[in-house]
Amino acid sequence: MTPLFGHYRSREMAASHFPQPSYLLTSLKTDCLNKPFAQRCDDLETVIEDFPAKELHSIFPWLVESIFGSLDGVILGWNLRCLQARTNPTEYNLVLEFLDPGGPMMKLVYKLQAEEYRYDFPVSYLPGPVRASIQEQILPECSLYHNKVQFPPAGGLGLNLALNPFEYYMFHFAISLITQRNISTTYHVSTSNSAYFILVDRYLEWFLPIEGSVLPPPSSDPGGAVPSPAPRSPAMPFTSYGMHPTSLLKRHVSHQTSVNADPASQEIWRSETLLQVFVEMWLHHYSLDMYQKMQSPQVKELFRPTEEHVLVIRLLVKHLHAFSNSLKPEPSSPSAHSHTPSPLEEFKRIVIPRFVQQKLYIFLQHCFGHWPLDASFRAVLEMWLSYLQPWRYAPEKLLPSPEPAPRLVLDRWAPFVQENLLMYTKLFINFLNRALRTDLVSPKNALMVFRVAKVFAQPNLAEMIQKGEQLFLETDLALPHRQHRLFMSPSLAGSFLSPRPPTITDASFKVKSHVYGLEGQDSQYKPMFGLEVRNLVLRLAQLIGQAQQTAKSISDRSIEALASQSFLSWFRFGPADLNGSYTGNDMDEIGQDSIKKTDEYLEKALEYLCQIFRLNEAQLSHLMLNWRSAQDENGKKQLPDCIQSEDGLILTPLGRYQIINGLRRFQVEYQGDPELQPIRSYESTVLVRLLFRLSSAMNERFAAQMETLCARPDFLGSFCRYHLTNPYLMEKTRHSPLAKQRPGPIRQPRISLRFLASYRTLLSLFLLYFVGSWFCIGPLAFLFLLLLGYLLYATVMTLFTERRRKPPHQH
Repeated sequence: MTPLFGHYRSREMAASHFPQPSYLLTSLKTDCLNKPFAQRCDDLETVIEDFPAKELHSIFPWLVESIFGSLDGVILGWNLRCLQARTNPTEYNLVLEFLDPGGPMMKLVYKLQAEEYRYDFPVSYLPGPVRASIQEQILPECSLYHNKVQFPPAGGLGLNLALNPFEYYMFHFAISLITQRNISTTYHVSTSNSAYFILVDRYLEWFLPIEGSVLPPPSSDPGGAVPSPAPRSPAMPFTSYGMHPTSLLKRHVSHQTSVNADPASQEIWRSETLLQVFVEMWLHHYSLDMYQKMQSPQVKELFRPTEEHVLVIRLLVKHLHAFSNSLKPEPSSPSAHSHTPSPLEEFKRIVIPRFVQQKLYIFLQHCFGHWPLDASFRAVLEMWLSYLQPWRYAPEKLLPSPEPAPRLVLDRWAPFVQENLLMYTKLFINFLNRALRTDLVSPKNALMVFRVAKVFAQPNLAEMIQKGEQLFLETDLALPHRQHRLFMSPSLAGSFLSPRPPTITDASFKVKSHVYGLEGQDSQYKPMFGLEVRNLVLRLAQLIGQAQQTAKSISDRSIEALASQSFLSWFRFGPADLNGSYTGNDMDEIGQDSIKKTDEYLEKALEYLCQIFRLNEAQLSHLMLNWRSAQDENGKKQLPDCIQSEDGLILTPLGRYQIINGLRRFQVEYQGDPELQPIRSYESTVLVRLLFRLSSAMNERFAAQMETLCARPDFLGSFCRYHLTNPYLMEKTRHSPLAKQRPGPIRQPRISLRFLASYRTLLSLFLLYFVGSWFCIGPLAFLFLLLLGYLLYATVMTLFTERRRKPPHQH
C-alpha cells in the first residue's frame, strides 16, 4: 500500500466515507510539489483503482491539464514533446505506461465515461475556422461538434463544448502539440523518439487497428459494459457519404438535434472520435475561404505549422493508409451478397476521402505557398509523398529480387489517383515553382527534387494521372452545364459504401466532383501535362544542368586550392587577395562528398523528369547550348541581369534570381583605403597597428619629398612611383553594382609597411635566415644580401611597369 493510499484510507476509516473531492484534489496538488515523479504515478494509479467515479470526477480536469499543460501554454505539464528515452529513461517509461491505451489514465477515462460526465472545453481554443463558425452561430460540418455547443449562462464568458471524458482527454492530447510548441529546450529533440510521438502511434494502432477489431473498453463492473456516449446527429451517415456539403446545408447552432443513430455504428465511436479530433486539431487550421484569402500577399499568416507538427501528421497519414488498405477485398462469388460489412469495415472505406482529404489538401496548399525556402521543407515534402503512395502501405508481398526495380503502380490504384487528382497535379506544379526558386547546388535541395521526380516516375503512375486529367477535361454531354452545381451535392455523389451507385456517378463525374469540391465551381484547372507546365519542367531541367555545372566548378576550385596548399596551411595562410567572393551556396555543405551527392541527385532527377514528361536528348541539349551561349568567351559568368540608372546598376528580378541560385554574381571587392582594411586572420593585430602608426608618421613627415621624387620623369621617379603608388587600384575593373559617384583611388604617394605584419612574410624571412645560417651568413650579411636581391627585383619590375605604361607608338 502506497503512502498516499494509506493516508486516504486512514481518513476513510475515521470518517466512514471517502474524502471530500476538494480535499482529494488539494492532496494531489500538494503531492505534485513534494513527491518524486515515480511515486506520484503510483499514487495516481492507486487512486484511480480504488476511488469511485464520483470522487474522480472533480480531479479529472486538473489531472488532464497537469499532464498535457494548459490551453494557454502557461502550464507545461509533463512536457511529452521533449521527453525522450535517451535523456530521461525512467520518466519516459513511466509516462508511456501511465498514458498507454490500456493504462491507468484510460481506465480513469472509461470509469468516468460510464457515468456520462461532461466537461467544458473553451471554443476560443479551437482551430480558427471552427472557432469562427461557432462564434457566428453556424454549426460546423464535422459531426464531432454536434450537440455539444453550450451557450454561456447569464453573465458568463465565452462558448464551451460539453465533451464526454474520452473526447475531453483526446482534445487536450491533440491540441497540446499546438499549444506547447513554443517551449525551448537546451538539447536536440528527436521528434520520432519523443513520448508524444510514441503515444500518437500507440493510440492509432489501438483505436484504428490494422488487424482485428477495436478492443472493447474495460468495464468497471464485473458484468457490465461501458456505455457509448449519446449518439450524434446523423447529419452525414456513412451510407450517405459523398462530397463535402455546401453552405446550404449549414445549420444554426440553436438547431442541434439529438437523433438516435444506428446502434451498430456505436461499436467504433472511439475510433471515429479519435480520428476526428486528430484531424480537426492538426489539419483544420485553414478553411477554403481562408485559404483563398491567404493567396493575397497582404494577408498575414494566422497559423504557422512547425516541422514537428508536420511529422506527426505524416505518421497519421501513413497509418490511415495502412488502416484503409487492411480492408479485405469483396469476394466475387454470388454468396458475397449475404455478407454485411461491419461498421469497422465501412469506416475503413471512407476514412481518407471523408475525414482527411479536403483538410489535408488545404493544409498542404498553405505549406507549399508559405513554408520557407530551406531544407526544413523536407518534412512537408515527405508527408505529401506518403499520401500520394498508398500502395506503399498495402499488405502485398513482393518477391525478393537481387536488384530492387521500380515498383509498378497497379491499375487497382487508378480510382485513388483520379479521386485525388489535385493532390498529384496542382501540388506538383506548386513544387515546381518552389524548386525554380531554390539553390539546387545545395545537396538538401537537390535531394528534394530527386525524391519528387522518383515518386512521379514510378511505372504507370504518370499514365494514371494523365488519364485522370482526361476524365476531368472531357465534355460530359449527358449533363447540361447548369447541372454542374450537382457535383457538390451529397445526395448525388458516389460512395464507397453504396452497393449500387447511381448511373450518373461515373469515373468522370467523380474526378470533376473532386476538383470542384476542393477548388470551387469557377476554378481554372491547369493540366499537369499541358504546355505551360511542360515549359516549367524544361526550365527546371535547365536549372539542373546549370547547378551541375556550378557544382563542378566549385569542385574544381576546391581541388585546385587543396593542391596549392603546402605545409604552411596550418598557419592559416590564404591568398594575397583580400577580397573574398560569395558563390551563393551553403558553404558549410559544400565538400567533395556533398558535391558528388548533388550531382547524383540531379542526374537521376533529370532522368526521371525525362521519363515523366517524355523529354528527349535533343531538347535538353538545346537548353544547355542556350545557357552556355550566355556565358563570356573566356568561360567566366556574366554579371547578373541589371539595368543602368542614374544611381548605377539596379538588379532586375531575373538578376536577383540568378544571384540566389548562384548562377551569376558580382565580383564584390574592397574599394576603400587598403591601409584601413579589416585585420585578416593571417596578420598580427599588434604589428598591423604599430606599422600603421609608423607609416602614417613617415607619410606625414616626408609627404612633400615623396611627391617631388614621384614627379621626376627619370628612372628614379619611376622607381619611386612603383613603390609609393598602387597602379593596380587605378587599373582594375570593378564589377560591382555601386553608384556612379565612387571615390577615386588614392593617388598620393605614401609608404605602406603593412606587408611586414603578415605571418607569411615573417615566416618567409625566418626561413631564409635559417637557410642562410647553414652557409655561415650572419645577420648583417643576410640583411645586405636581402636588400641587394630586392633592389635587383625592384629594378626589373620598374622597367617592366614603365614599358607597359608607355603608349604603343613610343615603343
